[in-house]
Amino acid sequence: MDIFDYMRNDKLKKESPLASRLRPLTLEEVVGQRHIIGKDKLLYRAIKADKISSILFYGPPGTGKTTLAKVIANTTSSLFTQINATTSGKKDMEAVINEAKNNLGMYGKRTIMFIDEIHRFNKSQQDYLLPFVEDGTIILIGATTENPYFEVNSALISRSIIFELKPLDKEDIKTLLLRAVTDVERGFGSYKVRLHEDALEFLADVANGDARAALNALELGVLTTERSDDDYIHITIEVASECIQKRALKYDKDGDNHYDTISAFIKSMRGSDPDAAVYYLARMLYAGEEVAFIARRIMICAAEDVGNADPNALMVAVSASLAAERLGMPEAQIVLSQAAIYVASAPKSNSAVTAIGTAMKVVETERTATIPPYLRDAHYEAAEKLGHGIGYKYAHDYKNNYVKQQYLPDEIKDYVFYKPSNNGYEKNIREYFKKIKEEE
Repeated sequence: MDIFDYMRNDKLKKESPLASRLRPLTLEEVVGQRHIIGKDKLLYRAIKADKISSILFYGPPGTGKTTLAKVIANTTSSLFTQINATTSGKKDMEAVINEAKNNLGMYGKRTIMFIDEIHRFNKSQQDYLLPFVEDGTIILIGATTENPYFEVNSALISRSIIFELKPLDKEDIKTLLLRAVTDVERGFGSYKVRLHEDALEFLADVANGDARAALNALELGVLTTERSDDDYIHITIEVASECIQKRALKYDKDGDNHYDTISAFIKSMRGSDPDAAVYYLARMLYAGEEVAFIARRIMICAAEDVGNADPNALMVAVSASLAAERLGMPEAQIVLSQAAIYVASAPKSNSAVTAIGTAMKVVETERTATIPPYLRDAHYEAAEKLGHGIGYKYAHDYKNNYVKQQYLPDEIKDYVFYKPSNNGYEKNIREYFKKIKEEE
């Protein structure tokens, strides 16, 4: 490193964003993630013993993935190098690998390669790393906001330990904010900043577990707020709300939050909780989820979980889908809300699901049964000669428009696929069947 590199790095260190300056240097400084770095946990012991194997850190932004990698860098005796998959390619990896080979051969020192946003590498780029991870040329630490089981090659996953980082809780965020306003060397300890209690609570809450978002908002407030008569910079609730104007939802249309939220939405409707259903609907709409996608899920739930307990549920869901498509946002949110509340509030039955599921299984696993001759098509000249349609009893010729007649093939004539529940309209269906069969 020449004098210019040194000066540039020193300037960046001093003028880098607060969230970067405040990164913990040791395990003891790390806030949150006790489920993986508590003193009795594997990762804590591995870092302390300097016995790191290949690792994948997976979690939302601002939860400490890069921070833990930096802590490992400050702790390990191995050489540490970092690349970012958004700006690096195979040539960058080749350079690191070649240097790692030299250092291992000449000095016996291993190299830790930290790849941020590893999911940005394509399959061939990830495959390139495999033999070097396998033979120990490098120890891989990958960080990703996406589910590694979807975005990282299975071969790399099998050679790594996956640690899932969770959003920081409110108290963790508050700890970091207070550290930021008191730390003299890396924070604003020398700035004479007073972070008001309500502002602290607000920032810790709206950050949604993202430490970086909270620290960025605090930094913006400190750097743009004039000093008061008492010579202090006061971060009030008004200042805080200006600096973080919109709650940042952790929602990626192709990632975990997408599937987790829609799953919670469906399960809330199925569980007859309209309040939760509307909440998850709001989260999806707020994050810009496609109206058509949400409408399809409401229709599926209406058929799958409500079924004939309230046949109107499917009609409401289908009508809502058409109306939402034609209206567009923001009016579509009212239509979707109405449909979601209706489905959530309706009596539930999955009898239709059970019926078709059982029938499909029989069709799939058993020999194709013979349709009774009297049920076969008789609308052609030679049908009668084949016995088709002969003996068929026309239901409308009998009392209650019902007559006892075998409709299933002989081989499965005793099977029962549809078993109506005692919920909602299906109770009427049960009573109807009982009535017509008793009066037949």
